[in-house]
Amino acid sequence: MKMKKYLARQLFDGHKLKNNVEFLVVDGKISFATQNSDENPEVLEGLVAPGLIDVQVNGGGGGFFNAEQTIECLRTIVTAHAKYGSTALMPTLITDKVEVMARAADATAQAIAQGEPGVVGIHFEGPHLSYPKKGTHSEQFIRPISEEEFAIYARQDLGIKMVTLAPETVPLEDIKRLIDLGVKVSVGHSNADFETTMAALEVGVDGFTHLFNAMSAYTSREPGVVGAALWEDNAWCGLIVDGHHVHPASAKLAIRSKQRGKIMLVTDAMPPVGTNDMEFDFFDGRKVIRTGDRLNSTTGELAGSVLDMASAVRNTVNTLDITLTEALRMASLYPAQYLGLSDKGHLLEGADADFVVLNNSQEVLSNFIGGKKI
Repeated sequence: MKMKKYLARQLFDGHKLKNNVEFLVVDGKISFATQNSDENPEVLEGLVAPGLIDVQVNGGGGGFFNAEQTIECLRTIVTAHAKYGSTALMPTLITDKVEVMARAADATAQAIAQGEPGVVGIHFEGPHLSYPKKGTHSEQFIRPISEEEFAIYARQDLGIKMVTLAPETVPLEDIKRLIDLGVKVSVGHSNADFETTMAALEVGVDGFTHLFNAMSAYTSREPGVVGAALWEDNAWCGLIVDGHHVHPASAKLAIRSKQRGKIMLVTDAMPPVGTNDMEFDFFDGRKVIRTGDRLNSTTGELAGSVLDMASAVRNTVNTLDITLTEALRMASLYPAQYLGLSDKGHLLEGADADFVVLNNSQEVLSNFIGGKKI
């Protein structure tokens, strides 16, 4: 049995904020039964909070999952985001060839089998999207679901499986088939009307990928995908709070409209996160260019972000007038609930020892995955 004792000057357990809390990490789990240990605790100055969880991560540290579908690339991405408080993430493959999807699945399966820290599954963002709302995705690869893809989605060695699709391009029976295969289906890059979106929700869709972005807007006579996302209490919405993807007033309105716990912070992060890189190669001979903290394809569209989860928390506090504890829930507890990770997103007795130590500016001092300092 491996055991380590800590004293947190401040601890947010996902529900309550407490001062001067002793806890143990025992075989990668949290325990407050400190009377069983006479070890002197290591003092953690700052705020100890549940590790941050990101359901949409395309790259980081120079690694890009679409460019390299290997376990080494996954390690690069996890290491880059761990510096900014992420302890669990869904490596995300955007619209690409089916053989690239298969290699990404193989790399993810290898990471899951080897217990690679931070990797909890795979998110296929596309290729079953809408042409009008494709954003920066490559049009040449957008297509219906084939049996080859269903075979990938049926795999049982991928951890949590997530697919973002446009419900107007995928028959309801195929959406239901995905859900029956254990896939979490999210609506995104969709120009669907309200009724089509609601029909997809009725068969089991429970998420919306980067709310407001690349989806039909809410209007007076047609609520669209945005209207369905805000209307449906039981669906989660990812929100990119980087100052570029969503106006602060729109983000505030969404948080005010949705049932509490259903808005989660995501990054949609690309390879430059954690680097000084100013560009990287993209699809169709394009490049993605970094200007400050904004990424655009050479064809003009926003192309993901250089956002990290600690910055997302900080931006949520500073620009959306959300309390720090609620912003932390949006970055940890709520995505854990969305993904069904009952042992993550909180620091209660028996939880996974995934935690981050933050200073007063919500910058990461240290990060632990399974009790191991990263």
